[in-house]
Amino acid sequence: MRRFAALYAELDATTATTAKVDALKRYFASADPADAAWAVYFLAGGKPRQGVPTGVLRALACARAGIDDWLFEECYQAVGDLAETIAHVLPSAATRSDVGLAVWIEQRLLPLRDEPPEIQATRISQYWDELDAHERFLLTKLIGGGFRVGVSKLLVQRALAEWAGLDAKVIAQRMMGATDKTARPDAASFARLVSPDAQPGRDAGQPYPFFLAHPVEVPHAGFDAVLGPAGDWLVEWKYDGIRAQVVKRTGQVWIWSRGEELVTERFPEVVALAQAWPDGTVLDGEILVWSAGSERPAPFSLLQQRIGRRNLTKRILADAPVTFLAYDLLEQGGIDRRESAQHLRRTMLDALAAAVPQLSVSPLLRGSWPELAALRAQSRGRGVEGLMLKHRDAAYGSGRRKQTDAATGATTLAWWKWKIEPLTADAVLIYAQAGHGRRASVYTDYTFAVWSRTPRDAAEAQAVVEAIAARQPAEPEGLQLVAFAKAYGGLSDAEFKAVDRVIRQTTLEKFGPVRSVRPTLVFELGFEGLSRSTRHKSGIAVRFPRMLRIRHDKPLHEVDTLATLEALMQPGDTADEHDEL
Repeated sequence: MRRFAALYAELDATTATTAKVDALKRYFASADPADAAWAVYFLAGGKPRQGVPTGVLRALACARAGIDDWLFEECYQAVGDLAETIAHVLPSAATRSDVGLAVWIEQRLLPLRDEPPEIQATRISQYWDELDAHERFLLTKLIGGGFRVGVSKLLVQRALAEWAGLDAKVIAQRMMGATDKTARPDAASFARLVSPDAQPGRDAGQPYPFFLAHPVEVPHAGFDAVLGPAGDWLVEWKYDGIRAQVVKRTGQVWIWSRGEELVTERFPEVVALAQAWPDGTVLDGEILVWSAGSERPAPFSLLQQRIGRRNLTKRILADAPVTFLAYDLLEQGGIDRRESAQHLRRTMLDALAAAVPQLSVSPLLRGSWPELAALRAQSRGRGVEGLMLKHRDAAYGSGRRKQTDAATGATTLAWWKWKIEPLTADAVLIYAQAGHGRRASVYTDYTFAVWSRTPRDAAEAQAVVEAIAARQPAEPEGLQLVAFAKAYGGLSDAEFKAVDRVIRQTTLEKFGPVRSVRPTLVFELGFEGLSRSTRHKSGIAVRFPRMLRIRHDKPLHEVDTLATLEALMQPGDTADEHDEL
């Protein structure tokens, strides 16, 4: 634990990529293989399940520090991080432990989940007594399931590759699936990861690294100059589902999400479809809810019902039937086809679909750039997010990496995503909460509202604001501001600081960490979609809301209404209990 805590502190103290890579390489060179295996798991994005409720950790810290909960809360609001607050308030440790990371995880932390609260408290108290402040901070992160540090999976792969003297692509392939919740890192798995052997062995169900697209950032009028002729590209619809690889080997089927989570049991229909494929087949594609006879896939919100349910009842399977729409072939007959050109892989995929009628393939679209732009404009009506552009000669890469043209040496981006513009609405800020980490002292998490109906004029809108400021309850049938979305991204640091000043000047009430503010600041929000929801007062759930800009030019009475939002919905958009406000 001591070495891993030192690595964490070193990684957290710098933004320099080279410094992070060097720190990782030094750690891998000196760490026990079992400890290194767990370090790779966490640094690459593996999420430790919460072993102990945060309330238990907080109460125990207060008791050990001899402070009241209100004082702990004040410290927490100033620091902005629970684990860091606990590390600050605890008394100094009596001893220091040399126990390694693997022992801490396997013999101490994982068994905590099955213990009663009183045993959990006793053991955690003992563990804190063995660690200094940095180590306690890290331990509490691991216990609470909130571990994260400023290192990407690609950076971990690069460091491992440089330290082991291997190609980063080889490391990326071997790491696929390593952060799934079912993974159990150990010394043997780490040895296979960095082995100089070309084929150190792999699980039959292991997928390939996903190839990711870059967003198009030029207007389509300039596509000829930037991308060349449209005929050089394979163009498909960009579907709004779950990106997945389906692996069929040794008579078994595995389904992996883009987040490297094994989700086979969630989609029995896809498993049944893939059983008809030849062994040694791996396809990339999209899992969608698509009812028989429908011309378009169902909204993503219906697919969420399948994701969030623990038990797949007959009713859920009937109400949200899923299918797999393939758009790339990665392995055929056990042979890795990723280095084949895109158009050749597509030919192989079409041949497989002709031989296996149960396999559905994403249709190809043809036309000039203006004609494709016209098709893209139809995206929302077709239930898709826009277009995917894949160069006909592109190999299937790894991650969001650039590729180099073999003939010219020029760097190219082989896959582009040409998404439609987000839906937008103008809303007013009504609640604010401070952020976390470096933003702990700045109000950055906002709740926005729209009007229940269009105000008659500016005076009627202002009367509502005055009633809110006077703490008067809203009239049930009268004009109201209705909360409908939360957002915390999209502004620059300077803009956040400016908004923070306004929030502090216009605060009406405080509810713990939340402030209600006088409605004055209007924002343009962007979002991917809206769904009807019975969970929220507005009756609307919002998908991926973010702030696009502050509308200093927009008067309050011109803020949008619930009717405006309802008009933006597609027919059949219905949320479930897992949607966010």
